[in-house]
Amino acid sequence: MPESLHIALKNDSELDNIHAYVTGLALQHGNKRCCLKANGKDLYFPKNPSSIGSPLKEDCAIPLGKPGNTVNITIPQIAGGRIWIAEGKLTFLLNPGAEPALVEPSVLNPSDPNANVNFGFCEFTLNNDQLYANISYVDFVPRMPIAISLQRATGDMEHVAGMAPNGLDRLAEDLQAQAQKDHQPWDKLVVHHEGRNLRVLNATHGNAVGANFDGYFEKHIDEVWQKYKSGAKMKINTQAGPGIVEGHVNKHDELEVAGEKFSKPNTNDVLGCNSGPFTTGPSATRNAIIPRLAAAFVRSSLLDSQDQPSQPSTFYRIDPTNHYARLVHKHNLDGKGYAFAYDDVQPDDGDDQSGKVNAGDPKLFTIVVGGKSGKGTKHTPAPQQHSAQQPNDPSPDKHADESHAQDHNKHVDGLKGRVQGLAKRFMN
Repeated sequence: MPESLHIALKNDSELDNIHAYVTGLALQHGNKRCCLKANGKDLYFPKNPSSIGSPLKEDCAIPLGKPGNTVNITIPQIAGGRIWIAEGKLTFLLNPGAEPALVEPSVLNPSDPNANVNFGFCEFTLNNDQLYANISYVDFVPRMPIAISLQRATGDMEHVAGMAPNGLDRLAEDLQAQAQKDHQPWDKLVVHHEGRNLRVLNATHGNAVGANFDGYFEKHIDEVWQKYKSGAKMKINTQAGPGIVEGHVNKHDELEVAGEKFSKPNTNDVLGCNSGPFTTGPSATRNAIIPRLAAAFVRSSLLDSQDQPSQPSTFYRIDPTNHYARLVHKHNLDGKGYAFAYDDVQPDDGDDQSGKVNAGDPKLFTIVVGGKSGKGTKHTPAPQQHSAQQPNDPSPDKHADESHAQDHNKHVDGLKGRVQGLAKRFMN
């Protein structure tokens, strides 16, 4: 594994005012919080500020230049990294503490100086083992399409296509149509600014824009409980040491899988994947079950298939389901992208859904911004949805103050599975 990596940033948009920022933890410098300087090669380590919401002393904006231009930068080993892309510039602030805290842009705080900026990001970690990177929609879908490619030392390529230039607008249209269909507030997830769609928030953050989904999944959860209380056996391939484990709803109305007992989740638990019965803990077996069980609830696949992880053909087929996740995949050119925290869960022989690239021998990592010439084949939509009462298997078998910190903590909670697991969470 190289101690540094070349990254190409290509402006594939029609804009000439795009800037990139690189943030993360510098592994070769005691895990200190760092930003890449505007020269694209040196690190900037912020010093502890005297007050909350202090500006950075260094302008770390990397201009991408005119449409069609490519800028080359070099990064050292960085964990928990992000490459931010913005139309115009972003404002990063600092809060004091034992170590200076970098206040990242928030899409949930309307007083954030970046709230009306068109920006997005991809996530990455470069360490001794590999480069792992993905395009993330766990918090929101940006107006700015981002695609990523990874060239290995062998010459092999991995590519995640991202969205077309009008992808966000098409996503917004479909969310509005879904809201008219089921009278749920999917349309409220669309954030507007100056007459255009600026971004779409994940349903997990619906309360920030008045989109309340309380009670949405409860009927489906009750049907799942009834199925596995009536003789059906759930089988979960943990894809780890415990192997394939069985589950059923016991006499105490708990889903019992390999001796681990799960209470009924609620809608917030399903959308966030990190609360209630999906809270991880000291049990390795439970921690291996949780991603697969949570993903099955998000995708509404537990009525169609008793074997989890199930095939993508079973995803989002019935209502209620997570239509944000369904439509995010629909509007990515290759159907890939992290739409929720455990979207990398897949069967051993299944296609990756998560929009990630990773390799132990990375040579060149490329971020393409704007989507004008995005590669990849158009994703085939999921099969026609059907009613939950008629499943295919009918047998019973993140302003720099405390609110900023709260937003950031919520974001970290929503992403913790991916950061801990890299390419395969809870596999080891």
